[in-house]
Amino acid sequence: MKMLVENWYIIIALVAVFVVAGCIVYRFLKLPTTAQIEKVKAWLLWAVTNAEKELGGGTGKLKLRQVDTFSQWVEDALAEMRKMLDENKAAELVKGAEA
Repeated sequence: MKMLVENWYIIIALVAVFVVAGCIVYRFLKLPTTAQIEKVKAWLLWAVTNAEKELGGGTGKLKLRQVDTFSQWVEDALAEMRKMLDENKAAELVKGAEA
């Protein structure tokens, strides 16, 4: 309890960060699919532009490695989703998206 009292400002800051992050995710998920795709494309353009600025020219393999890492994360997420669907944990989530 003493630790909570002494570090109350850290706890409030963490709660604020989670609330802001939750609001951002919620607003993104409420967008129409086409708007979501446009936002993702805009983020990807920003990411590749920054990668070019940071890594420079002639570093295609390094940039590709970063993309492969991102691709692996997507594959991992899809595998987890399939597992959840098999266990019927995400069925309502998917059914809601189809409606």
